[in-house]
Amino acid sequence: MTTLVSATPAMPVRDVPRAVVFYREKLGFLVVHQDGGCAIVRRDGVEIKLWEANSPGTPGAEPHLAGSAWCRVVVTGLRELYAELQRAGVIHPNGPLKSQDWGVDDFATLDLDGNLIGFYEPMGTV
Repeated sequence: MTTLVSATPAMPVRDVPRAVVFYREKLGFLVVHQDGGCAIVRRDGVEIKLWEANSPGTPGAEPHLAGSAWCRVVVTGLRELYAELQRAGVIHPNGPLKSQDWGVDDFATLDLDGNLIGFYEPMGTV
C-alpha cells in the first residue's frame, strides 16, 4: 500500500538570506541548507524550501512570483503556537485564531514577501 507521508512546500521569495532570517527569528525554523538562491528551513517535522524569485526575464524566477504561494501546516498545541507568533508580530491581519466550519481551528501568518502560512489543528483539541 502506498502512503504519502509529507510534503515540502516551496515559497518564492525576493531575497533568500533575508527570508531565512525571518523564518528563523520570527517563525522558529532551523536552517537545514542554504546555498545561493535557495534554502531549506525546518521546524519539527515540517520543511519549507525558499527559492529566489528576483530575476526579471528568467522564466520561473520572475519577481512577481514572490509572495504568490501559500501552504497549510497541521500542528498540535495550536494555541501555544498562536501566542508565540503573536508575540513575534507575524499574525496575518485577517487570520486570527478561530474555529472553521470544516472542523479545524486555524490562524494564518505572512512571510516578508506575502506568502501565506496557515496553521491548523482538528477542532476540539484547542
